[in-house]
Amino acid sequence: MADKKKTDGKIITVNRKARHDYFVEETYECGISLAGTEVKSLRAGTVNLKDSYCSIKDGEIFVVGMHISPYEHGNIFNRDPLRQRKLLMHKREIMKLFGYVKRDGYSLIPLSLYFKGSRVKLELGLCKGKKLHDKRDDAARRDASREMDRAMRERNR
Repeated sequence: MADKKKTDGKIITVNRKARHDYFVEETYECGISLAGTEVKSLRAGTVNLKDSYCSIKDGEIFVVGMHISPYEHGNIFNRDPLRQRKLLMHKREIMKLFGYVKRDGYSLIPLSLYFKGSRVKLELGLCKGKKLHDKRDDAARRDASREMDRAMRERNR
């Protein structure tokens, strides 16, 4: 799915902090309900997913904390930049995710926002929080991999 997304549409933004702070167990693609000026603002790339998360209320799923800057040419039609936006998913998928979130330690975190054709899609991750030692292990593993690649390049010269 991720390969198709990258070749099919234009990526608007990626939440890099999510992969740093969480283990991503599963990913889901969902639509998002937006106003016209919000879509125009997304085409300009003025969105921030950094501290956003998803919540489930009354069988519906919402993204909270996603900041879409107001469209500069929009007048009275601009919406609140931090308003809750409804995500579009099948009811059984939402209920499945609700079951996971009720368990301790799981969160729903927006990972990326992209265009698929003319529609805006959100990649939603079912995530489990990382502890400090997990982040250190990831950094050590990344540094070791970088050193090995550097050594291989030097050897092949």
